[in-house]
Amino acid sequence: MKKIIIIIFYFFALKVNTYAISASSYIVMDIEYNIDNNSVLKGSNINEQHLIASISKIMTCIIAIENGDLEKVVKVDDNILKTVGSSIYLEIGEKIKLKDLLYGMMMRSGNDAATMIAIDISGSMDKFSKMMNEYAEKLGMKNTYFYNSHGLEEKDGSGNKSSAYDMALLTSYAMKNKIFRDIFITKNYTAKSNKKTYSWQNKNKLLKYNYITGGKTGYTKKAKRTLVTTADIDNMHLVVVTLNDSNDWQDHLDLYNYVKQKYININILNKNSFNIARDVIYLNEKLYIKKNVNLTLKKNELDKLKIKYYLINNKSIINNRKIGTASIYLDNKLIYSEPIYLKQKKQNIKNKFKQLIEKVFSKIIY
Repeated sequence: MKKIIIIIFYFFALKVNTYAISASSYIVMDIEYNIDNNSVLKGSNINEQHLIASISKIMTCIIAIENGDLEKVVKVDDNILKTVGSSIYLEIGEKIKLKDLLYGMMMRSGNDAATMIAIDISGSMDKFSKMMNEYAEKLGMKNTYFYNSHGLEEKDGSGNKSSAYDMALLTSYAMKNKIFRDIFITKNYTAKSNKKTYSWQNKNKLLKYNYITGGKTGYTKKAKRTLVTTADIDNMHLVVVTLNDSNDWQDHLDLYNYVKQKYININILNKNSFNIARDVIYLNEKLYIKKNVNLTLKKNELDKLKIKYYLINNKSIINNRKIGTASIYLDNKLIYSEPIYLKQKKQNIKNKFKQLIEKVFSKIIY
């Protein structure tokens, strides 16, 4: 009887820790805000291309933030008649701020708002989709192609496609922007146009959990349910992307719980206390790094972590005062490198004046 109880216990323990995910493709990525790390903590079919529906609007939002005037008043035109599905119910001739359109698009998934944003930024949907694809290429989104700003499929059946990995990369980039983060996490928002007052609640059901920092839903009949959410857990900044997932809300919670159980975020390099043994050439020099480096690692990986410092041993080839790197290895595999810089010594007024006289004198002699 005792053996049976033990077997049952281990069966349920295994089931709880396995977290069966329903998505065709999913990823959990570490997205530190101050460094470009983007390590994959868990995933399946992460590079598999899928229709992505309205999570396309993450790209639309960050492009508008970086290229538009958020206080500009946009006049709604008949381009909104080309969209169907979710809407904030704009009217032709209505005047509303670009910033408010962004909130309406991200919180309520307004396809009409996404259309007007594209027109305002680029003049046409074709030009805006070109900009979206240029951004995708720049960010290294290799399995992504955009046809429009909202995510609806085109009349010929084609539609915005991407992968879990690519969408995580995009979200990592966008989350480094404070304005984007503010929009992404907003639960309730009120906006006014020249015709009416809007009051919106975010469609992201997970915002009721205090560790969730944002999200964007998506759905079409072809794409099925798509979802991107972000979270801050125990100093870890995370993004979860699920594509074609019938149980997405629960899957996201399970994946965050998995990371909380298995991973820890630690400070590897501290810019305020950076100090290393150096060669004779830099013995009396001040060396520094520009950023704190935190990494998320499995709890059982800490003893496999090593830091190696590489310094240029010839001052004459130093470029922009960069003199080397602090390279972080996990199990002998390079996972991140941070530049090391040489602090320039301040010259006193006497030396500066002496150098100026010598420079002027040399020109006269010449």
